[in-house]
Amino acid sequence: MSGLWTADELKVLFGAGWDVSGISIDTRTLKAGDLFVALSGARDGHEFVAEAFAKGAAAALVSRPVSGQAIMVPDVLKALETLGQAARVRSGAKAVAVTGSVGKTTVKEMLRRTLSAFGKVHAAEASFNNHIGVPLTLARMPQETEFGIFEIGMNHPGEIAPLAALVRPDVAIVTCVDRAHLGLMGSELAIAKEKASIYAALAPAGKAVLPGDTAYVQVLREAVPAGHCALLFNGPEARLLDVLSGPENAEVAAEILGRKVCFRLAAPGRHMASNALAVLTTAAALGLDVEKAADALSGFAPYAGRGARRMLALPGGGQILLLDESYNASGASMRAAFSVLKLQPGRHVAVLGDMLELGEHAQVEHLALAPGLRDAADIVFTAGPHCGALFDSLPRAIQGAHAPDAVTLAPMVQAALRDGDAVLVKGSLGSRMRDVISALESPG
Repeated sequence: MSGLWTADELKVLFGAGWDVSGISIDTRTLKAGDLFVALSGARDGHEFVAEAFAKGAAAALVSRPVSGQAIMVPDVLKALETLGQAARVRSGAKAVAVTGSVGKTTVKEMLRRTLSAFGKVHAAEASFNNHIGVPLTLARMPQETEFGIFEIGMNHPGEIAPLAALVRPDVAIVTCVDRAHLGLMGSELAIAKEKASIYAALAPAGKAVLPGDTAYVQVLREAVPAGHCALLFNGPEARLLDVLSGPENAEVAAEILGRKVCFRLAAPGRHMASNALAVLTTAAALGLDVEKAADALSGFAPYAGRGARRMLALPGGGQILLLDESYNASGASMRAAFSVLKLQPGRHVAVLGDMLELGEHAQVEHLALAPGLRDAADIVFTAGPHCGALFDSLPRAIQGAHAPDAVTLAPMVQAALRDGDAVLVKGSLGSRMRDVISALESPG
């Protein structure tokens, strides 16, 4: 069992400590030797300390007395942040921070694949991009890490800057600016300014990577501190020369800082090529060989919930192609998913859930999907109140069914599917379109 933190290191930080091999905030996934961090959320983590010790936790980070090897602190979350900052200081890793309205997790995973060709990479397995996930990912970073990748998200103003300050990135990326969270942020300009705040935390000599094709490019540029280099992908420094998308992949030619590279993604669509361009621009910003980076990135395939494709058997025989986009949705990502659906052979089936956090803009944003949907889909199924208005706006010829929620919709979709269908399932996480996926995976 290799050590993550020594007793001496923890004693310097908190006055008490034991050797620990990992950091856990959830007893369901805790491993023997972990430090259990008793955070308070929907449930108070202190209620699970005894269970953590029973499962082999080496120590617990707590704010009130418990039985067992405990590190007492006034504020457990602040202590986790302290641990994360200490991990950043002790490691010589180059840190990359990623934010953006769309594509954060895909870019993070592309970076993981690419940077692994150059050294030891540390990145969260899940989308740990909030006030808990970022310090947790930092605290879990081994000292020998050479590249650390950190996803930073937001729902409200002022969330990105303090998280970026914990990371102190050597390269900070904004993937794009879109209208996601519009109901919470008020305007697209406010979203752009919040995303741009990531650049204020750049380490000395740190570099900014930003999208050159956004209407808010100047807002992003102005947020880069004086003396720091800004590299624009889909801009002067990095551009796509050609993207040839088939049903299953994309052949991409690009130019980064004057060097031409060609690679293939196991994911169609110009949006995926743009994500890859951001990654290769980041590699260049880190001083890495861009051709080697492109070779490492070749073959990248999207993950479950974010564009993964797989064949599923139908109960009555035959099979369908499932395009699983069930993890999240915004206007931009919906339209990108429609473009991928359109490339597929067979009948095009779109199964959509609400885009959330749009506030008073929700109806307009959902109705704006209609032209792209009419162009890409042969039949449409929707769930949720906002998608109801979208469904009603569609021609009767492509209306499949609408339901109040995903669970109710699932059997309607199952009953309508035919052998050879290409089925896109997409919606915000809170719309629970994963319920439709589960029904298709386990019919009956």
